[in-house]
Amino acid sequence: EEAANLGVPESDYQYYLIDDAANRLLNPPAGGVALALMNFEGDVWSDLVAGGYGSLALMTSVLVSPSGAEEFEAAHGTVTAHYRRHQRGEETSTNPVALIFAWSGALRRCGFKSDQSELEIFARDLEHATRSTIGAGTMTADLIKLSDHPEKRQVTTREFIAAVAARLEEIRSR
Repeated sequence: EEAANLGVPESDYQYYLIDDAANRLLNPPAGGVALALMNFEGDVWSDLVAGGYGSLALMTSVLVSPSGAEEFEAAHGTVTAHYRRHQRGEETSTNPVALIFAWSGALRRCGFKSDQSELEIFARDLEHATRSTIGAGTMTADLIKLSDHPEKRQVTTREFIAAVAARLEEIRSR
């Protein structure tokens, strides 16, 4: 019944014990894996998988209601330890990528729904600027640990956002 509600053909739906499901998420078969979970379970599993593949700060979430309303968010929630350091006036190297992509996703959707292609293009450009900033080696602390980029450079949150903004301006001026 759940599979039918999700539009998944009945023949593709299979029940797995939790240990097997965990293995399938971290070692996905060809074609990938989709899980039907309760919200809390999805929160736990998505954080586990994102952490296993790199950084929670790269993961966004889109919630879609049965009526079609959508909410775009950074799936990692708050980053309390970093915020406390910020409150003390200390610089942080908090990765804002998921927040940027949550905003770009919402902007793209608004552009689509209101037939404003310029908004969709801006969202695409913002994502491209973010990816290319990282691709050029400018990264926050969490990504530095994962990267073998020969010219990687760790920056603060503010420096990362400034680098994305500069790259976005460059892309948009072409």
